[in-house]
Amino acid sequence: MYFVSQSWIVCQAAAIITAGGSVVKLTRKFVWGGLAVACAGLALAAQAAAWTPLFNGHNINGWKIAGTDSWTVNNGAILAESTSGKYGYLMTTRDYKNFDLKLEFDAETLGNSGVFFHSRITGENPKTGPDIVGVQAEIDPSRHTGGLYETGGHGWVAMPTAAGEKAIKPLGQWNSLEVLVDGDHIVTHLNGVQIVDYHYDPAKYTDGEIGLQIHTGEHDARIRFRNLEIQELP
Repeated sequence: MYFVSQSWIVCQAAAIITAGGSVVKLTRKFVWGGLAVACAGLALAAQAAAWTPLFNGHNINGWKIAGTDSWTVNNGAILAESTSGKYGYLMTTRDYKNFDLKLEFDAETLGNSGVFFHSRITGENPKTGPDIVGVQAEIDPSRHTGGLYETGGHGWVAMPTAAGEKAIKPLGQWNSLEVLVDGDHIVTHLNGVQIVDYHYDPAKYTDGEIGLQIHTGEHDARIRFRNLEIQELP
C-alpha cells in the first residue's frame, strides 16, 4: 500500500506542477517528462498484474453448459466427458474482446476438443447438438493443437508450424496453452512453443464468449482443464 500511495502522490504532483506553473521552464520540462513516464509505467504495470481466474477450482460458476455432455469438477479441474455423441460446450457468461488467456489441459483419451473465443451459441441441431460460431484454438492429441479454425466461416485459417505439431505431450499429461488476442493479431503457444502468429483480417468475429468444446461423435472422450486465467487488454 505504501508504494501505491506514494506513486499516486507523485503522479498527482506532476499534474499540480504542470497546472501551477511555478517551476521554471527548463526544470518543468524535465520534471514533467520524467514523472509522466513514471506514471505511464505504473499504469502499464497495474494492467500487467490484472490476471483473473476463470475457474475457481471448485465449481463452474461463471460458466454455462450448452448441450447434454457432462461438465463436472473433479480434483480441482473441469472434467469434460462425451456422453451424447453430439457437440458439447462450456461457455463463459460474459464476452471478451482483447485478452491473453492461459490454461492447462489433459487429454485422457483420443478425441477432438478446443478453446473457442469471440464465439456465440446460435441454435440447436437435433442431430449434432448446439450450433456455434467463432474462432477456435484446436485441441487434438493427434494433430494441429494450437492451430486456428474459424467455425461458421473459412474453416482452417492458421496451421501449426512443423515444430508446433510436435509440441503436444502424450495422453494423460498436462499441457499448457496460451491464446493472445489483440485486435486482429492472434498468437498461440503450446507448452511454450509458438504455434501460430496470425493476423485475422478481415476479422469475421471480433467479440464474444470463451468456450471449451467436446466434439461431436467422440463417445467416451475425456479431457480436463485447469488453471484457466485471463488478462484483459485495452
